Amino acid sequence: MSARPTASVSVDLDNLWAYLKTHGDPGWERLPSFLPAAVPRLLDVLGEHGVTATAFAVGTDAERADGAAAVAAFAGDGHEIGNHSHRHEPWLHRYSRAELVEEVARTEAAIVAAGAPAPTGFRGPGYSVSPTLLSVLAERGYVYDASTLPTWIGPVARAVHNRTAPVVDERLAGLYGGFSRVFAPNTAHRWLVGDGPGLVELPVTTMPLLRVPIHGAYVLTLYRISPRLARRYVATALGLCRRLGVGPSLLVHPTDVLGAGEAPGLEFFPGMDVPAAEKVALLGWTLAAATARFDVVGTGEHVARTGLPRRARTAAR
Repeated sequence: MSARPTASVSVDLDNLWAYLKTHGDPGWERLPSFLPAAVPRLLDVLGEHGVTATAFAVGTDAERADGAAAVAAFAGDGHEIGNHSHRHEPWLHRYSRAELVEEVARTEAAIVAAGAPAPTGFRGPGYSVSPTLLSVLAERGYVYDASTLPTWIGPVARAVHNRTAPVVDERLAGLYGGFSRVFAPNTAHRWLVGDGPGLVELPVTTMPLLRVPIHGAYVLTLYRISPRLARRYVATALGLCRRLGVGPSLLVHPTDVLGAGEAPGLEFFPGMDVPAAEKVALLGWTLAAATARFDVVGTGEHVARTGLPRRARTAAR
């Protein structure tokens, strides 16, 4: 193991249909996909920088040819495969226990059928999590959850999203969380779940002190103003993480390597007017900046290295 502090990279394999579904756009039921365009680029840039990451797969996609191929490609390159729910609905926290069991189990089965090991990590769509979900995950032998985003910006991002949506689904009332999430831990901690050891929570890291997100859509918003400003923003966040002892968990999406023409209907999404080649270069720069400061691994390995004692637990809520 490296003597340098640990960071991790994860890729949420959110597909075109999932963005359209959340936005309330017609046509998502046909399940349009951009995975065949995005996955090779993601694997190339990760490989170029020697990063073994975690890919969180959506069950609906993993049951189809293109999604199964994406899972097999990531697993074949040595990346961990995590569970990202079956229907990718950001109101997962409203589900009943029976619905959650089905969501988790169907995605597990699809991941295994695609040729990857059974997942031990989970991330909820739209950073959705609930005590019932954590209980289901613990019962099914999961080791960690990676669903929280500790930031105050959730209501702002929700307002921007809803302003462009043709119809706002009332189930999206909690999309991206509330202002109170600024007080959530920004480092790994252990949930208290029943009488067992619980699950480790590995948050999607936000900039220490300021608690603003440091992943794709937010960085690309700055990039449209000034590429130099965007890089300075990322470098500042990584520097603060290093100085303050925060092992960053960095999040990547397929939209971080795709141009507008490859994601029809996503014109509303931040950064989609940035050319794909520039996006790939920015992601490569970010990975290089991270690997210069940290030993960068996947989320499962990151959790394994935290060494959290079983008594250090946070009540699930």
